[in-house]
Amino acid sequence: MKTIGELIKEELEKQERSVTWFARKLSCDRSNVYRLFHKHSIETDLLIRISIILNRDFSSEISSIIHQKQQSRNQQQK
Repeated sequence: MKTIGELIKEELEKQERSVTWFARKLSCDRSNVYRLFHKHSIETDLLIRISIILNRDFSSEISSIIHQKQQSRNQQQK
C-alpha cells in the first residue's frame, strides 16, 4: 500500500507540476513539500487543502483502503 505522501507525489508528477509550484500553492517552503512526500499520515485539514489544489479526492481513496482492510479482516475472522 502506498503512503499518502507517495500518492501526493505521484499526482503532482502526473500533472507535471513542480515542487516549487506546489509549495507556493500550499504557502510553504519546498523543503516542507519534500518532507510531505515521505509522510505516512497527514492532518485532515492539510489533506483537504492538497485535494483542492491538485483537484483529486484523496479522502475517497483512503475510504476505499479502509473498506478493503475491513473486508480482509472480516474474512480472516470467519
